[in-house]
Amino acid sequence: MERKGLIIGHLFPDLLNLYGDKGNILSLQNRLLWRGYEAEIVCIEENDTIDFARFDIVYLGGGSDRAELLVLEKLRPYRDALHRYTEAGGVLLATCGGYEMLGTSLMLCGQSTEGLSLLDVRTEAGPNRLIGNVVAETVLDGSALDIVGFENHSGRTFLGDCKGFAKIVSGFGNNGEDGTCGAVYRNVLGTHLHGPLLPKNPALTDYLLQRALLRKYGEAELLPLDDKAEQEAHDYACKRFGKE
Repeated sequence: MERKGLIIGHLFPDLLNLYGDKGNILSLQNRLLWRGYEAEIVCIEENDTIDFARFDIVYLGGGSDRAELLVLEKLRPYRDALHRYTEAGGVLLATCGGYEMLGTSLMLCGQSTEGLSLLDVRTEAGPNRLIGNVVAETVLDGSALDIVGFENHSGRTFLGDCKGFAKIVSGFGNNGEDGTCGAVYRNVLGTHLHGPLLPKNPALTDYLLQRALLRKYGEAELLPLDDKAEQEAHDYACKRFGKE
């Protein structure tokens, strides 16, 4: 009997790996393998053709302005395909600059640039960088969840007709003003948090895996893992950086 599994597409890891983003891929991969699932990682490089329909999860990280501008131009011809993927329930995680690229507009190399418009958010230039550890609160599938991560961004991202991913407890979040952190639409999740994000938040990792398995197989059985070490690290970060 063929084992169930997921295909994870990592977009342009050669250009977008400024903040240890491969750790997010490793977290997804390992938490599948530890439960007996297959995990195929497909790295999309600069000159590759992209077939989004083959992927169960897509990941887009962050890089320098020049690298992000290059990636954005590479993705523009695939905008409709990416929209079809997300409207069909495909799981997409975008962190840092990848999150900003999914919006309607963003700042790159000092210029306002049109984004991919998967999320109704816009990013404007800020006078200084927003840097530091973040603690936020969200609700996923009816369960309250604390999120921890690190942010380092100069852009100020503002939500349009789009739901925020989490509420800031400590840190800056989208813009340092409205208390929002990231954005979600269907199974698309964008956030400035990196460092990487998923190893620090095993419950969030499992949520993404669950959504992808449910879409592919109509069921999503994730057996419990021994997360004692991960949970202790997560709880320590929550306590140290803003939540008692």
